[in-house]
Amino acid sequence: MPQPRARPNLRPDHNGTQRAQFESHKKKIYATQKVCGICGKPVDFGMKFPHPLSPCIDHIIPVAKGGHPSALENLQLAHMCCNRQKSDKLVVKEVFDNGIELISNRVLPQTFDWKNI
Repeated sequence: MPQPRARPNLRPDHNGTQRAQFESHKKKIYATQKVCGICGKPVDFGMKFPHPLSPCIDHIIPVAKGGHPSALENLQLAHMCCNRQKSDKLVVKEVFDNGIELISNRVLPQTFDWKNI
């Protein structure tokens, strides 16, 4: 019986033309950022995949929503669990009375305290 064919991953930051640039930017982010861009808590680089608090790279504007797959300004450090919760949601833009505009994606509820599991 033939096995079902796996769908090829067509994202350019995974297998395509943007992969090398993504990896280069990932190294820069890991070297310069220490706080999750989603929850605002420190990222422990001692945690390794598949631990939920392991570091990963988040696309601020998801590739599925038109974000650039390897642009440095579209990438940020995140915990794996925060990135999974964010999924392909867009950032929230708030404008205050004094005209200051705040763009943030720290709007997700932190439903699990992964350190106590």
